[in-house]
Amino acid sequence: MKQESLFDPVPESSGTNGPAMPNLDDLCRVTIGCRQCRLSQTRKNVVFGEGNPEAGVFVIGEAPGADEDAQGRPFVGRSGQLLDKILLAIGFEREEVYIGNIVKCRPPENRNPLGDEIECCKPWLMQQLRIVKPKIVLLLGRVAANTILGNNLSMGAMRGSIIRWDQFDCVVTYHPAALLRNPNWKKPCWEDVQMLRAHYDKVCPKG
Repeated sequence: MKQESLFDPVPESSGTNGPAMPNLDDLCRVTIGCRQCRLSQTRKNVVFGEGNPEAGVFVIGEAPGADEDAQGRPFVGRSGQLLDKILLAIGFEREEVYIGNIVKCRPPENRNPLGDEIECCKPWLMQQLRIVKPKIVLLLGRVAANTILGNNLSMGAMRGSIIRWDQFDCVVTYHPAALLRNPNWKKPCWEDVQMLRAHYDKVCPKG
């Protein structure tokens, strides 16, 4: 069934090409009324995303958790606190980047979002990317990376290089929640975000 909204969803094959979209505030007003999948039945809040609408870096996670669902903001729990520290370590204040998720409603019990839920929600994210037009997309975790890059590769196969997708350069690293469970992944994550920073300085030179 065709998703109903004020805007046509972005076709899978077209990436983020297409007609100009409205601003993030307009898009948010439409998104918070979305009832396209079962996640809308159990959410407290739609977690639309937040940050600099002209950010050079767009951070994409998997899904909101309990804290995010309660507050309606992405990455505000323990994972979010760690993400803030990671960003700050490479010279980015949280307010400088844009932060969102593959799905905008919390899956029950923090389970992974299901395929049909992702497909219902993905057009909103594609429109956010179209509006922000970041230079670099930071993909946190395998679900986010597989969804955006359209593959089933492992983290090991996707990490360690700049991946060109549509008009964006992407960096894949571990989700902060995974780092909290396995501190051994903090070193490779640090290598990934240092690579991101170096690439950002290359494609976004200071004027």
